[in-house]
Amino acid sequence: MKKRTAGLLGIFLAAAMMTAGCGSDSSREAAKDTEQKTEAKDNASEAEDKTEAKDDAGAADEKTDNADKGDSEEPVTILMAAAASLEYSMKDDLIPMFQEQHPNITVEGTYDSSGKLQTQIESGIDADLFFSAAEKQMTALKDENLIDGDSIQNLLENKIVLVVPSDKKDDYTKFEDVANAETVAVGDPESVPAGQYAKEALTTLGLWDQVSAKASLGTNVTEVLNWVAEGSADAGIVYATDAATKKDTLSVIAEAPEGSLAQKVIYPAGIVTGSTKKDAAQLFLDFLASDEASAVFEEYGFTPVK
Repeated sequence: MKKRTAGLLGIFLAAAMMTAGCGSDSSREAAKDTEQKTEAKDNASEAEDKTEAKDDAGAADEKTDNADKGDSEEPVTILMAAAASLEYSMKDDLIPMFQEQHPNITVEGTYDSSGKLQTQIESGIDADLFFSAAEKQMTALKDENLIDGDSIQNLLENKIVLVVPSDKKDDYTKFEDVANAETVAVGDPESVPAGQYAKEALTTLGLWDQVSAKASLGTNVTEVLNWVAEGSADAGIVYATDAATKKDTLSVIAEAPEGSLAQKVIYPAGIVTGSTKKDAAQLFLDFLASDEASAVFEEYGFTPVK
């Protein structure tokens, strides 16, 4: 009997040990499974963090690139000092076109004779871009380190023409007939490029002394144009592009004869050295040199320089 009891006890002990062993294995498997799931979750979270970091870095780089190009989301206003003969094309077409493409950049313009604008820039006007009707003023400012020399681009060419009121066009046939007019309107050669060109052409033709004796000197080419259109002067010498804006009241008699000018009438543009908004100014300058802008300038009578 004792032997049988001992045997049964052994069987029970063996069974208990086997059960305990199985429980230990199950616990280890469960723990292992939990550990694997936790690790997988951590890896997924880490991968997500890396992706978000990469996206943030990419967005930051893009923002930096745009800022470097002057086309960030921050609004900016630039001032262009431009020759009076550019006012119509700028206000009516080119500035609106540019601002549609770059809504964060506002372009304001001040328009006058290039000589006056040169003086204003020398006096510290807060301009970002200078668009001159002659190379003389641009060169002077570059030599004074007031215009970034590397930024200067010769964008346009114009012509010097003799204009008269339409009802008097039959009294003139050639440029030299300006000497026959009783009163002549000319830009002041001291500050107005159109006046400087007019003086040069008339001097070459031997007519300056005769014409200047009966000339009214305008402070810019627009003033000269209006004097002729209103009949305050019998004739005037202006740019071809200005004459085109008054074609209903004025007639173009002729261009300045070939050889009467030592050089072409070139319009250069450049960025003011003291500008604090050079990136935005460069964007606008690049636009003015584009084929899109050139097509508009041609509509106003300019010849783009290529």
